[in-house]
Amino acid sequence: MRFTYAEAMTHASYYAPLAQAAEAAGYTSMTVADSLIYPRESDATYPYTDTGDREFLEDKEFIETLILCAHLAAVTTTLRFTPFVLKLPVRPPVLVAKQASSIAHLSGNRLTLGVGLSPWPEDFTALGVPWARRGKRTDECIDILRGLFTGDFFGYDGEFYQLPEIKQCPAPSAKLPILVGGHSDAALRRAVLKGDGWMHAGGDGEELDRLLTRLAEIRKAEGDDRDDFEVHVISFDAYTPDGVKRLEDRGVTDCIVGFRVPYIKGPDTEPLEVKIKHLQGYAENVIAKVS
Repeated sequence: MRFTYAEAMTHASYYAPLAQAAEAAGYTSMTVADSLIYPRESDATYPYTDTGDREFLEDKEFIETLILCAHLAAVTTTLRFTPFVLKLPVRPPVLVAKQASSIAHLSGNRLTLGVGLSPWPEDFTALGVPWARRGKRTDECIDILRGLFTGDFFGYDGEFYQLPEIKQCPAPSAKLPILVGGHSDAALRRAVLKGDGWMHAGGDGEELDRLLTRLAEIRKAEGDDRDDFEVHVISFDAYTPDGVKRLEDRGVTDCIVGFRVPYIKGPDTEPLEVKIKHLQGYAENVIAKVS
């Protein structure tokens, strides 16, 4: 089992020391959240909280995700970084490929690219991208990332994107995993058909069991028996050694753990020193006992 430290919507100055502390404590990776804009008005709902509101996002310090990944990679040596998740279809895929390859090159291949759709129509409007058929657009984006990550000439003729044969240098010198986030059946299927794994966004244990069962069904139906397919989840089971074993038995490869609820309005008042103490305590009480 691998362990990913999650912190989001806190002070931007905290991320570097938290990444360094997580690396020293034995975590494999750290998530990096993605938020592009905050609209004055919105009728959209957030699918991963009980209330569905988005007010918790207002005035939070969000450094652009891939820029923050590069910054954190520069102050660490072994820790991986995983966007959780990058809103892929609102971004130009050729640019994302260049950014991701560059981070992989500079960091020694310490990027795992978590991708997904944005739940906010306003993101699409602000970036000048149609909201309709965003799932199919995401599929094409992933195809383009795959092609350009090879470092060879790559052309593409899709519904949304047409590329003459192009290549980018440097390309990743090792596999750059693409993980697909989301709880819909389409997202689970996309993780199997297009991705190297799936990222869970949270929820109760019963829902996670259902999602893991459905993911296994899709993999079986598609003949997917990859040994390196990654399954990253958020679960209360991750907070005890016995619970970690239960998750491992369900095919989970990575536990995502955090130590506060980030979906709060207003600034994060938890001191940096307390955050570091929490992540270190988990490493001592769980990671060290299951490694």
